Amino acid sequence: MGVTRVVVCCADFIARTGVVISLRSFPEVEVREEAALAAAAARQGADVVVAVADRLSVDVAAALRQLRQLLDRPVVLVVREVEQVDVVLAVDCNVVAVLPAAEFTADRLHTAVLTAARGGAVLPFALAGDLVRHVRRVHAELLDPHGLRASGLKPREVEVIELMADGHDTAEIAAKLSASERSVKKLIHNVTSRLNLRNRPHAVAYALRHGVI
Repeated sequence: MGVTRVVVCCADFIARTGVVISLRSFPEVEVREEAALAAAAARQGADVVVAVADRLSVDVAAALRQLRQLLDRPVVLVVREVEQVDVVLAVDCNVVAVLPAAEFTADRLHTAVLTAARGGAVLPFALAGDLVRHVRRVHAELLDPHGLRASGLKPREVEVIELMADGHDTAEIAAKLSASERSVKKLIHNVTSRLNLRNRPHAVAYALRHGVI
């Protein structure tokens, strides 16, 4: 991976300077700084946003949402009050890594930034547990009662996509499932339309990516 471009946002000059100096000790990180989150939108070349705050307050969350609309980049949140971070709210704000201020080191921040740039996530154990419990609750209350999976695919849809992945055409899929060709075509059309997929190969790729086939 080449240079990772980071914009550091923090209203407090001293805290912002500390984070910037920490990141600039790594030659593969290019750092810019802003006092306000909204100003980060001007940094169109940024790969990662590092936001520093006492807590994920309503105002900070609103600013992060606005930033997401203007500059859709992963956010590393350095926060003092970790126990008050709502993990679902954080994810909605594009936060992919949370670093407690009490555990802050240059190396940990560097790792969080590079992980975020690569599409990964870094969460404290307690927040990771909160996220797992939230996912389970979504499954139990929203997906399972409607026969859905996290991928948004129903079991019958997965069956059809599996057969498509094996190279079967519409007639063969209909025969194997004891269904009409029309119903198979309709099911495929519904899946591709609902999930904004371009065609059958895209539907197969989507299912593979989500680990359902």
